[in-house]
Amino acid sequence: MTAIDKLKEVSAFLESKGIEDAAKEAEILITEALHIDKSELYSGSLEVSDETSRHIDSLALRRAEGEPIQYIIGHVDFYGMKINVGRGVLIPRPETELLVEETIKILHSCIMHYASRITILDLCTGSGCIAIALAKHLPDADVYGIDKSDTAIHYATRNATENDVRNVHFIKGDLFEPVGKMAFDCIVSNPPYIKTADIQGLQREIKDYEPVDALNGGEDGLDFYRRIFENAHKFLKENGIIILEIGHDQADDVEKIAMNAGFKNVTFIKDYAGIKRIFIGRKNEAN
Repeated sequence: MTAIDKLKEVSAFLESKGIEDAAKEAEILITEALHIDKSELYSGSLEVSDETSRHIDSLALRRAEGEPIQYIIGHVDFYGMKINVGRGVLIPRPETELLVEETIKILHSCIMHYASRITILDLCTGSGCIAIALAKHLPDADVYGIDKSDTAIHYATRNATENDVRNVHFIKGDLFEPVGKMAFDCIVSNPPYIKTADIQGLQREIKDYEPVDALNGGEDGLDFYRRIFENAHKFLKENGIIILEIGHDQADDVEKIAMNAGFKNVTFIKDYAGIKRIFIGRKNEAN
């Protein structure tokens, strides 16, 4: 069987199981299984052995049962990097690339005002994608990623190594607890923000496979924002910046929490759908 014939077969199978964009996902599974790029796949001459065909079938079956394709192939592209993911670690989303992009812009614009290397704290680091991307694009920064999950710290450390990023440090712990009395120029986070009651209504790829602890933001989805802002001023240097990803309907509530914590200079960045997605606040002397 040629690779093109296998592509048609897997695409038809995934489509019959209700997988959206079945042809694209079949293409990903086959190119990954064969360790080839798309040009080789569509050359028309590549043959697939019976053993490899059976392996591809096993991958397609996993996808048909709802397992995220990122877990099946073991990685996701994020801000120009290959980030390894698997069960127990949240899959990075495009919205989080926006958080990275905006953070880099902000820090680049004011980096000349820092007297020494800037320090960045990434809370709920997960796969480490935010921390690693910031460290890669801000080589004069020292970045710290915190997560209470052993699995997350394992993946984050591996991802830093495989992307050859050395100015990032991962520490296991709960939010600010592991950093002692350190203070940072910037705090970033994509914390859990899904309401507990909404989790069962999510796509099966999310609710049945991704870690609930990385999704569950409590009854109103705001638990982690309260905890972060309760202590953020203690861990931010003067004029420090806090940048957070938020849920699609949480801007007003997060703004209130931030204002009550003393963050008066608050702005939001909208995502590609026009939704307020990135919160930005700055600490000043009044905090």
